[in-house]
Amino acid sequence: MIKVLIVDDQVMVREGFSVLLNAMPDIEVVGEAVNGRDAVHKVAALHPDVVLMDIRMPEVNGLEATREIVAADADAKVLVLTTFDLDEYVYQALRAGASGFLLKDASAGQLADGVRIVAAGEALLAPAITKRLISEFSRLGAPRPPAQERIGELTERETEVLVLVAQGLSNGEIATHLVVAESTIKTHVSRILVKLGLRDRTQAAVFAYETRLVTPGL
Repeated sequence: MIKVLIVDDQVMVREGFSVLLNAMPDIEVVGEAVNGRDAVHKVAALHPDVVLMDIRMPEVNGLEATREIVAADADAKVLVLTTFDLDEYVYQALRAGASGFLLKDASAGQLADGVRIVAAGEALLAPAITKRLISEFSRLGAPRPPAQERIGELTERETEVLVLVAQGLSNGEIATHLVVAESTIKTHVSRILVKLGLRDRTQAAVFAYETRLVTPGL
């Protein structure tokens, strides 16, 4: 079972998501939190596999909570929920360590699939809207641009794989595109993360946009 913590200041949203997710045979909602501070405490106590995190909340917002949760646990997986498809806070949450984001009007199937994808260690980057968000805020300028020289640490094939990760392709899709084994792609992704000092595929994708390996609009 995938254990989920739902974080939102609106009780109807929390209850609605709980009903939808608990109806899935492989997902269990183990708790709810009303704001970011509550979320940090609940994560430490309940150890959920995935945290569904609202961004705009009183006291401590979802961005700060994501930073604290990821700092405390490098394996923590946060899936950001937002009403706004181009929300700068969402972009900052991705940079802070969130594994992806979904709009609050996502269907039950999209919500459950999102939880499964993030729980499996993949980045939720497939929706075109995610790429548009990263592209837009990369174009506007990131608050802490990464050092360009870090790209030089990658091999030509690793750079190619990084670009495909940023474009939202899964390991299997990249393997098909490059005509290699999926295990080979997994090895490349792992090496990319180690060389660039990044925690997951999401941060790798953000890095690719910020360093202009992938340009806005592509």
